[in-house]
Amino acid sequence: MTARTGPVLQWVLSHSHEASARQVPSLIDRAARRLGLTGTRLYLADVQQMRLLALPQLAARRPGSAEARQADHEARPLDIDGSLAGLAYRTQRIQLSRDRTTAWLPMVDGIERIGVMRATGPVMLQRELDVGQALASLAALVVVSKSTHNDLLVVRSRSRPMTLQAELLWAFLPPRTIGTTEVTSTAVLEPAYDIGGDAFDHNFADGLLHLALLDAMGHDLAAGGTSAAGLAACRSTRRSGGSLTEIADTIERTLHEWIPDRLMTGILAHLDTDRGEFTWINCGHPPPLLIRDGHVVPAALERPAELPFGLGVRDQGPPRQHRARLQPRDRVLLYSDGVTEARSALGELFGEERLADTVIRSMAAGTPAPEALRRLVQELLTHQDQRLHDDATILLAEWHPSV
Repeated sequence: MTARTGPVLQWVLSHSHEASARQVPSLIDRAARRLGLTGTRLYLADVQQMRLLALPQLAARRPGSAEARQADHEARPLDIDGSLAGLAYRTQRIQLSRDRTTAWLPMVDGIERIGVMRATGPVMLQRELDVGQALASLAALVVVSKSTHNDLLVVRSRSRPMTLQAELLWAFLPPRTIGTTEVTSTAVLEPAYDIGGDAFDHNFADGLLHLALLDAMGHDLAAGGTSAAGLAACRSTRRSGGSLTEIADTIERTLHEWIPDRLMTGILAHLDTDRGEFTWINCGHPPPLLIRDGHVVPAALERPAELPFGLGVRDQGPPRQHRARLQPRDRVLLYSDGVTEARSALGELFGEERLADTVIRSMAAGTPAPEALRRLVQELLTHQDQRLHDDATILLAEWHPSV
């Protein structure tokens, strides 16, 4: 990068505060041209992570001109599994065209993939790639900061409308991937546009990674509301210093008082990121899987489950907490029964073995965890002929201490 890069990035930041979402792509493009590139284009991954969708870019072009036709061509969706742009997204690595005039650069918020930026120049050497990556990183931060209150950015990450219950749940969900030098947590959720009662949460606080996976009975707005209320109860209690047991009790009371006659299974957990101690409560949910050295450790995290949330009875006292000590590079896999119980047209279950094997094979090949889960969902959709009959949610946490 050159001495001009810093001032130009500062210029982008200062102008981004009052820029509308529609102005952001052009703001990044103007900055790129100041730094010697010939242009940029921003693409966001859709909710299902199947396609990359271009953000509209303001420019003065005469309708029907060659420039206008080129702009229309660039605005077409790109297949994540069949394009150089998609390869940059999948691998989180810069990809270059053969003539080195075009680079596709990952747009990442923390470690959450949000899309890619296309950058062009007379020739993309290391200096141009460094400039492009700095701009792509800045563009990601600006886009994420505005996506909470600008529907353009939300709409441009969707291929079709969402159901009401899916809209409700996505509003409550955190980023799909979070991480530090000690731990990474990533999740996927399908059917993304028609999710009913599944939800997940992950969050960091005081050396702990908090995890939750909830599965409410039904596939309607009431199911979505039940899971949303469960997430709110979880966060409210956690942020007030409550333990896992207190979180479980709050969820139980909330459902019993406000949403009677609705049941919900779930796993509440936290991982001590310093010591690797995994603590969890299982309320009627499939047990977590422990993946170590490329294999599932049989029954490692199987414990007697508590009753599901919503029954309003705890005759045996507060729900039991279970503990297990992880080893460095261990992975804990949480999932809803919509994954393992997905049936093919011939009635074959997807099953726990295929679930674990798909994740293990992907990560053994060096695939990042978010991409491994994306591929798993694709295999699940293929297994059920692209139409899931139940919600399917998967959360994968990996402990990788730095020392």
